[in-house]
Amino acid sequence: MFGYTKKFNFIIGLLLTVNFAMAQNSKINTIRYASFDAYPVYLKDDLGVVYSTDKTTIKLWSPNVEETKINLYKQGNGGEAIATKNLDYDPKTGVWRIVLDGNYHSTYYTLQVKNKGNWSKEMPDPYAKGVGVNGNRGLIFDPKQTNPFNWEKDKQPPLKSFSDIILYEAHVRDFSIDPSSGIKNKGKFLGLTEKNTKNTFGEATGLDHLQELGITHLHLLPVFDYKSVDESALDKKQYNWGYDPQNYNSLEGSYSTNPFDGLVRIKEYKQMVMTLHEAKIRLVMDVVYNHTSSTDIFDQLVPGYYYRSWPDGKRSDATACGNEFASDRIMARQFMLESLKYWVKEYHVDGFRFDLMAVHDIETMNIISKELKKINPSIFLYGEGWTAGDSPLPIEKRALKNNAKKLNDIAVFSDDIRDAVKGHWSNVTEKGFVSGNPNYKEVIQFGIVASTNHPQIKYDLKRGYAQFPYSDSPTKVIGYVSCHDNNTLYDKLKIANPKATEKELVQMDKLANTIILTSQSIPFLHMGVEMKRTKMEVENSYKSPDSINKIDWNWKHENKELVQYYESLVALRNNHPAFKMTSEKMIQEHLEFLTINDFLLVGYTLKNNANGDKWKNIRVYFNGDEKEVKQTIEGTWKMVCNGEIINQNGIETIKNQSITIPRRSAVILYQE
Repeated sequence: MFGYTKKFNFIIGLLLTVNFAMAQNSKINTIRYASFDAYPVYLKDDLGVVYSTDKTTIKLWSPNVEETKINLYKQGNGGEAIATKNLDYDPKTGVWRIVLDGNYHSTYYTLQVKNKGNWSKEMPDPYAKGVGVNGNRGLIFDPKQTNPFNWEKDKQPPLKSFSDIILYEAHVRDFSIDPSSGIKNKGKFLGLTEKNTKNTFGEATGLDHLQELGITHLHLLPVFDYKSVDESALDKKQYNWGYDPQNYNSLEGSYSTNPFDGLVRIKEYKQMVMTLHEAKIRLVMDVVYNHTSSTDIFDQLVPGYYYRSWPDGKRSDATACGNEFASDRIMARQFMLESLKYWVKEYHVDGFRFDLMAVHDIETMNIISKELKKINPSIFLYGEGWTAGDSPLPIEKRALKNNAKKLNDIAVFSDDIRDAVKGHWSNVTEKGFVSGNPNYKEVIQFGIVASTNHPQIKYDLKRGYAQFPYSDSPTKVIGYVSCHDNNTLYDKLKIANPKATEKELVQMDKLANTIILTSQSIPFLHMGVEMKRTKMEVENSYKSPDSINKIDWNWKHENKELVQYYESLVALRNNHPAFKMTSEKMIQEHLEFLTINDFLLVGYTLKNNANGDKWKNIRVYFNGDEKEVKQTIEGTWKMVCNGEIINQNGIETIKNQSITIPRRSAVILYQE
């Protein structure tokens, strides 16, 4: 028996050696692998197209297909292929390769693979860095020819600490599409480069408005090439947020002035990045590696490998989009990593927001964080610490909010403070703290200390929210009350408080983001919140028309006092480090909650020149009640916020007296 087995193994080994030799440098791959784990891997950074003036090299990792060919085209759509060539296979790496001699700048291409005797449809490779209209063909190009003038001198705006960050979320089209924007390149990357633009009343819009507001980071909803908008028919009414990825390393053509020329979108995006940097604003890219718009490209190249499945073979759906990216597989992880590195190196992107980040495994996210920070230590990473469904990925390995302490320099969104402030996101009629709900005081305080461990927080009272301090740093939590998802803050407040007057809604609005911008977490603002943005109570506007999603820049005139309040609120945070402490220990030492027996009144003191603040002590009150309340305050204080306005020079001086905290309002005072 032993002798027979030995002879059998020798014959099998000989056959494999013969197959290997046949496959080496050949145009046909005959090797079959027993499992995904048996696939060869390739961890270099040159998959896809590598261009030079005298040759272009194209590599594709696809270890289990039989043949691969490339088709070359003069344009991004239409016309016949000008050449078709076969790629060679290397079984050691699982990579198909071809070298095209000559200068192929501005040449389009598609790839096809043969599996089980059948050729796939034509498609770009998953690493495509440029594409034609609608992303159906890849583009070979010289990156240097897409650079704006002085691109090599582009510099990131200074950032001393992650705690200094103020995020502002916007959508490229929403930002400028309305006539009131005064912007020429409406709905385009270039719309974010225009200066001195005005609304109907002569007030600053667009880029100038962002500078007036004082934010540090502009977070743009997905700008990679996505599937749902037909770039060849932009005269038709169509809209999407862009959470349906098609080509991860290429840009969305509908945001360019010419989607038929694949070079234009690249040039214009770089111009936008450079203009933002000149305006002292960093750029955050919203990335959606958790699922794809379709499984065509990945599944045809490496069937089944890039998506998770249950033991019974059924595809997992933790994204609620029909497929779930398997970030924990080595080449899927490598794809994510190289993609992100490309956006940083080629486009000077300053940060990334990960959609449904908990679909990804902790190990992958930490590798991403480590490698990106080698390129730029000030890269800021954050994401949604939840999934939209169950996954085969074990809970302890997911990049969940509750696993935030396992994540290295990666922040998670706080749904705790979001729901506590305005009411539960899915129960649209539920009121929050700012509307008089007495059940959320402890959660508000938990949010104020950025979900860290604080001796005064009673974690057992938080009723369904995190029962423990899941964060160990204030810079690992994003505080917010509204974003592109669900109702705008104004719409949510209006739905939950149908009898409230406009004045009362404005009071709640101010209080909501005063809580956010004075809390120790990193604040996040939804574009237009400072001017009472409405989506006409449309809860999920991902494909709603411009009439629902647009920013009407004349809202700025209609809500001048509210806009001024937000500008003053942002300035207060920017100027006072006490509101942005850098460690859990610092918060424990310098933030003390007042003992107040009122479920709708929160009070705390930032004491002893917290984080080096020039103000020795800062007293903050939040009153969520529909009636005013009084508090006795000892010593001499200057009031800088009275619920109506913020004035850092002082509104009035308070000395050993009872002060009134107006209904649904914040009051902030300081001692020098």
